[in-house]
Amino acid sequence: MNRFLALSLFVLLLLQAVTALGGTMSYRVGEGDLLLIKVYDMDDLTTTVRVDADGQIGFPLIGQVNVDGQTIQQVRDSISAELADGYLINPQVSVLVKEYRSNKIVIIGEVVRPGLYELQGEMSLLELISRAGGLTANAGTLVTIRHEKSPEGSSEIQVDLTELMGKQSFSVDELLANNDSVFVEKAGLVYVTGEVRKPDAYKLKEGTTVIKAITMAGGFSKLAAKNKIKLVRIVDGQEQTFERVSMNQIVQTDDVLVVPESFF
Repeated sequence: MNRFLALSLFVLLLLQAVTALGGTMSYRVGEGDLLLIKVYDMDDLTTTVRVDADGQIGFPLIGQVNVDGQTIQQVRDSISAELADGYLINPQVSVLVKEYRSNKIVIIGEVVRPGLYELQGEMSLLELISRAGGLTANAGTLVTIRHEKSPEGSSEIQVDLTELMGKQSFSVDELLANNDSVFVEKAGLVYVTGEVRKPDAYKLKEGTTVIKAITMAGGFSKLAAKNKIKLVRIVDGQEQTFERVSMNQIVQTDDVLVVPESFF
């Protein structure tokens, strides 16, 4: 990960830590979650209970309570209302998720530790990337997020990490949901060879021109024929060579730029 992406990721994750409590309150409870429920000044009612396969929990005095899909606030309000109905006067209830088990998310591609992660509270794209160990050296800037559950069914969006981090604001980060899949793409490469100072493969950014690619390769050598640059590109599965390409020509992934030697 380059220095800009790393610094931006740190700043945004710091902002996320400040808002973590609000994210937990918006978390939706589901099967397998372990809840700690307390009633102020009523220690005998303190209960640690796991949500069963039907999305229910058992609580003293009131019996079974359906909490599936409810936020922490809604679970608290439901239990408070039940207790107030003939048991306690103005009960003060607190609910804490001790173990998250219901929500999962997958991240694959160019991250250090791809795999399945528990979605704890409200999680953003950048936080998930951080939990997955960050980006690999080969990571590109594009991330594809597949939302499995949405009003329209499954849907996909693409996020540009450079654009996202450049905004320096937690509010614009992409929030994730249960069963989402995240794919971090590999960076496209352009190959620069011949009479340049540092022939090599270089990460390709959108809009990169021939002259920009040559600049990344350290610029022309003293023997370079600057007006005879060749571009080799795969078109419809066939290799094609373009002679004397313009310095302003946009290059594509896997293009090869060849800078020949000048004999004059």
